[in-house]
Amino acid sequence: MKGHEAKMPRMEDILNLPVQDPPCAEFSAAHINWKKVEGGRQGGDDIALIPFSRVDDFVKGESANEECPASFRIESRRKRPEGSISKPRVDGYLEYTLYWCSYGPEDYRDSESGLGDSSNSKPATGKGSRPGRRHMMRGCLCHFTIKRLYTRPLVALIIYNQRKHVDKTGAPCHGILDRDAVGTRAMYAPRISEELRQKVMSMLYVGISLDNIIQHHMEVVQSHGGPHNRDDFLTRNDVRNMERVIRNSSHVLLDSDECSVQAWVQRHQKHVFFFQANSGSEPFILGIQTDWQLQQMLHHGHNGSIASHSTFGSKKLKYPLCSLLVFDSSRNAIPVAWVITSSAIGQGIHKWMGILVERIRTKDPSWRPNAFLIDDPSNNLCYQVFQCRVLLCLWHVRRAWMRSLVKKCCNLDVQREMLKYFGQILYCTKNRPTVVDAIQEFMQIFVDQCTFMNYFRRRWLPRIELWVNGIKTLPVVSQEPNAAIESYHLRLKEKLFKDLYASHWPRVDWLIHILTTEIHSFYWLEQYIIETGYFENLKDMSFTTNSWYRALHIADADVLLDEQNLQLAKVISQTDRTMAYTIWNLGSEFCCCDCSWSRLGNLCKHVIKVAMLCKSKQVSRPLLSAQVYRQALLTLLQNPPDDPVVLDHAILHVTRLQQDIKGLEELSNSGLLQPLPPETNPQMVDNVPVFPRLH
Repeated sequence: MKGHEAKMPRMEDILNLPVQDPPCAEFSAAHINWKKVEGGRQGGDDIALIPFSRVDDFVKGESANEECPASFRIESRRKRPEGSISKPRVDGYLEYTLYWCSYGPEDYRDSESGLGDSSNSKPATGKGSRPGRRHMMRGCLCHFTIKRLYTRPLVALIIYNQRKHVDKTGAPCHGILDRDAVGTRAMYAPRISEELRQKVMSMLYVGISLDNIIQHHMEVVQSHGGPHNRDDFLTRNDVRNMERVIRNSSHVLLDSDECSVQAWVQRHQKHVFFFQANSGSEPFILGIQTDWQLQQMLHHGHNGSIASHSTFGSKKLKYPLCSLLVFDSSRNAIPVAWVITSSAIGQGIHKWMGILVERIRTKDPSWRPNAFLIDDPSNNLCYQVFQCRVLLCLWHVRRAWMRSLVKKCCNLDVQREMLKYFGQILYCTKNRPTVVDAIQEFMQIFVDQCTFMNYFRRRWLPRIELWVNGIKTLPVVSQEPNAAIESYHLRLKEKLFKDLYASHWPRVDWLIHILTTEIHSFYWLEQYIIETGYFENLKDMSFTTNSWYRALHIADADVLLDEQNLQLAKVISQTDRTMAYTIWNLGSEFCCCDCSWSRLGNLCKHVIKVAMLCKSKQVSRPLLSAQVYRQALLTLLQNPPDDPVVLDHAILHVTRLQQDIKGLEELSNSGLLQPLPPETNPQMVDNVPVFPRLH
C-alpha cells in the first residue's frame, strides 16, 4: 500500500512538532492541532505527533464522530525490527498501520441496479474479497496512517490523508449529513461498539439467556428515548454470533502450552501490558489488563487503595497467580490486573510494575493511589513506583498458621496460645534480645507439637525474620480490607479449583482463558448490577456480604464483653439465639473464634464485630504494634535522667519529637512518607485504616 503513504518533502520538520497528549480518556482529530504539509492525494495531508501508547484512544475517539459515526478497520499493517535500518528516514517507522473507514473504499450502494462504481470493486468471495458485508460499503474515502517512528519509538506520527467522510464526488456518504442515509443504519456506526460487545459477552458467560439480553437491551434503549446509535440496534443475530464465538472458543490454541500462550498474546495484544517468554536466563511473565479493568483501576484506584494478592495457586497451578485489587464504594475487591510468572513475584516485579503504572498515567497523568497493600515484605519497589504509602497485609500469614494449627494440633487451648505467641514473635514483644531467641523459646515451650513444628521449620523459619523486619518498617493493614481480600481469594478458589478443571491446572493457557472470560465476566456483572440496578436477581450475595459486612449486621447487644476481663468475649449466634461463640486474644490481629468459619482459617464476622466494639468503646488492649510503641515510651518515663543538664536536653528532644511526629503524620496522609529501610528498628504505629469509616 505504498501509494497511501504521505510524501513529505520537508521530513526534517516532523521531529520539531510537539507531541500532543489530550487530557481526555478518548480523543479525536478535533482535539489535536494539525500541521498541513504538501503532497497527499487530497491536496495536502494533516500530520501530528501523539504518544504511541494513545493510538487506540485516538482511533476510538475518531470512531465516535457525532456527524459521521464510523468504525475504522486496519487496511494494511507492516512492522520492522529495531536495528533493521542503518540510516532511517526521519519518518521511518517501526510499525506502519493504515486505518480506513468501514464504509469504504468500495461503493456498493447502487451495485444491484448496475449503476455502481465497479472500477475499484473487489470480488464478493475468494481472493481479493474484503471481510464484512457488501451493503456497508458506501465509497467512504476517510482514512489515516499511523507510524511508530523508528527514531522515536514512544511517539506515533498520524498522517490524516482524508479527514472527511465523503465519497469520490466529495459528498457525504454516511451519517446524518448524508440525506440518503437518513432513516437507515448508515446513519450510525457499521458495527456495535467494543463496550457493548464486552457487555453482551459477559452476560453470556455468566449464563444470561439470549431472550433476557435482548429484553434488557430494549428496556435500556427505551429508557433513554429510543435508538440513537448503532448499539441501540442490537439484534438477536448479533447475540447469536457472539454465542457462537463462545461456543467455538477453546483455551487450547496449540498443543504446546508455551506456544498456545504466545498465540493468545499475539491475538490479544491490547489486553497484555507485559510479556516475557520463558528462557534459560529469564522467567516467564505475563501481565493482563482488559480495558474494563483499566477503567476500574483509574476510577477506584485514584485516591484509593491497591492491594497485591500474590502467589495464589502455587501448589496446584503451573505458575502462581498475582492479582492487583482495588476496592469499590462498597469495599469489595475488584481484580484490575493479573500477573502470571514462573518466578517469585518479588523477583520480577521491577519489570512489569513500572510499565503498568505508566499505562495508567498515560490515561490520567494525575492518577495516584492513597496506599498500596503488599502481602510479601520483600516487595520493596511499590513506594518508588506508586509514590504512596505502603502497608503490610498479614491476612494470609494468619490464615496459613491458623489452618495448619487446626490440622496439626488437636488441643484448642494450645492452638490459641500458639497463635497468640506467633503475634508476639512477629511484633518482637517477647523480652528476648533477638527474634531467634524468641523463636527458640517458642519451639521449646511447644516441643511436644512435633507435626506442627516440622511444618514451621520447613515453611516459616527461613522467612520469619523477613516478616519481623517488615512489621518493623511498615504499618499493618486493618481488618476491613483483609475481609475484602479474603472474599476475593475464596471466590477465586471456588472458580478455579473445581475437580472438573483438575486436568487443566498444569496449563497456563487454561488459566488465562478462565481469568479473561468467566472470572472477568463475573466481576463485570457485579459492578454492572451495582451501577445500574439491573439483574438484581443474579447478584451473588457473598460478593456484597464479606465478613466485614456481615459483622455490621450484628447488634452491639449481641456481644457479651466483660470490660474488666478482656481475655475473651462472646457473640450470640444470629441464626440460633441459644448459641454463643467465644473469641480469644482480643486486641490482636491473631485473635480467634470457635465458629466453624474461623476454624477453617478464615476471618469471621464475630472476630471483626468484637474488634469494632472494642475500638468504639476503647476498652480492649491496644494492638500488638501499638503495644511496642507504648512500651518504649513507658521505658523512657520510668528511667528519667538524673543529671539536670541532660534532663533539659531530653525535654527539648521530646518537644521536637512531638513536632516531628505531627509532620510525619501529615506526610503520610499526603502519601509522601517513604517507608524506613529494613535495617532500622523504629517504634511502631497503630494499624492504619485503608478506607474511611462507614457511617
